[in-house]
Amino acid sequence: MAALKREKPDLQKKVHEVPHRPGVYLMRDRFNRVIYVGKARDLRKRVSSYFLPSKMAQADLKTRAMLDATWDFETHTVRSEAESVLLEGKLIKEYRPRYNVSFRDDKRFLLVGVDLSEEWPRFRLARFKKDDGSRYFGPYAHAGALRQTLNFMRKKFGLLTFGRGAPTERELKSSTYQVPVRLSEISAAEYRERVAQACEFLEGKSREMIAALEEQMQKAAEKMEFEKAAELRDMIEDLRDTTKPTRRFTRGSLPSTIDPIADVRELADALRLPHLPRIMECFDISNISATHVVASMVCFRDGVPDKDNYRRYRVRTVEGQDDFASMAEVVRRRYSRILLEARETNQDRAEFSQEETVEGLQRLEKQTLNAQLPTSNAQLEARKFPAPVRLPDLIIVDGGKGQLSAACGELQRLGLHELSIIGLAKEREEIYRPSRALSLRLPMDSGALRLLQRIRDEAHRFANAYHQLLMKKRVEESILDDCPGVSQHRKNLLLRRFGSVNRLRKASVEEIAATEGIGRKLAEEVHRFLQRH
Repeated sequence: MAALKREKPDLQKKVHEVPHRPGVYLMRDRFNRVIYVGKARDLRKRVSSYFLPSKMAQADLKTRAMLDATWDFETHTVRSEAESVLLEGKLIKEYRPRYNVSFRDDKRFLLVGVDLSEEWPRFRLARFKKDDGSRYFGPYAHAGALRQTLNFMRKKFGLLTFGRGAPTERELKSSTYQVPVRLSEISAAEYRERVAQACEFLEGKSREMIAALEEQMQKAAEKMEFEKAAELRDMIEDLRDTTKPTRRFTRGSLPSTIDPIADVRELADALRLPHLPRIMECFDISNISATHVVASMVCFRDGVPDKDNYRRYRVRTVEGQDDFASMAEVVRRRYSRILLEARETNQDRAEFSQEETVEGLQRLEKQTLNAQLPTSNAQLEARKFPAPVRLPDLIIVDGGKGQLSAACGELQRLGLHELSIIGLAKEREEIYRPSRALSLRLPMDSGALRLLQRIRDEAHRFANAYHQLLMKKRVEESILDDCPGVSQHRKNLLLRRFGSVNRLRKASVEEIAATEGIGRKLAEEVHRFLQRH
């Protein structure tokens, strides 16, 4: 209770330690969770503004709520305002703070890619760095400046941008490409020399070129050609923004306390695990309503999300809101499926979906529950099972003793009692372990706890997103309840065939009538109804 009763610290004193430099700041609540990430050209001015009484009085409801929940903050300096934008985006994606909106989706900064294996390489904008052999530059915080820079490069070096393949007739004759001659007058090899020069330019070797433009700007100003001088000034600023060397912030190199591998090692020490928990799987139940009780399983590999191995479940064998029984079901389904895959890998490679795990578990129990199935990663590797057949090094369940006990019971039934498992209770961030009466409390500033919080929060987000998706789908499907002649059985037939109301709305009368149990007359009625609604 001491942690709950402690007084809120006076953060105005801490503000005087913040430097007048660009960077990012993180607001933390009393449980040390990041609730807001922001950027600033001047950190001292920006952070101090939050704690001025006059500013507090004028703040909107969201800002007041955030400041009421803020018990601490931390700052990280960078070299430029552009770097602060990049770092802010990385941290928001990492922590997903509750009071941030920007960057929480899948938006990414722009890159410039060029495939040097092409005969006539083109410079193209991209948001993802693909493993396609192309050379990439960036990311760039200022999209407008980057586009202007590409326009300048196209004219200065005579480059092809966007599209693919050899230059078209229009591109060969275009007046844009006149440096020093048109593309139609040079060979592919000569063009590639221009590409190499442009790559050096994007790498930041642009001092001479910018100096020449500054000289042109001065001459234009002396001649009182102010419009031309202003255009050159804007072009110089865009080129400097784009070609200025900028650090690429990744999870492992952020100038903050985030160090995934170090956090993994610290967690292994704190829990006294026999091995590093390189693969961790976390379960969360979302029972916002009894209509759809769903669960999520997120996987972290080496301390960072492994989204290819995320799973989501609809709880089917539990009536009402029973977190313990729901946790037992999804843990049973997850690991009975892994064990069955391991057993069948060297047999018929039979596949079954997560929706069939009840039947799968029955098959597992009937076959050889006691001895034939592998129960550890060492046994899996010894039998040379492929990489997808992999048990986690640590299982985390969102909840306290009840959820942990339910999950442990299912692991015992499956013979997986050797797997490491913990429960993480949200209110006081207490860690529960099997056969331990007392919970474990880690320091709020420990990397191990922050890693567990990131995993737990990601599982919670993923479960809630699935719940919202199902609720939205249910609302969309409910429109068929008002369609004359469509019973619940016929509604199920239509949705099973077309997948969604949206696809059904796009179908023709003939396609609808082809559904088993739906005649021509009813198909016409359904078609008319959906067009009107």
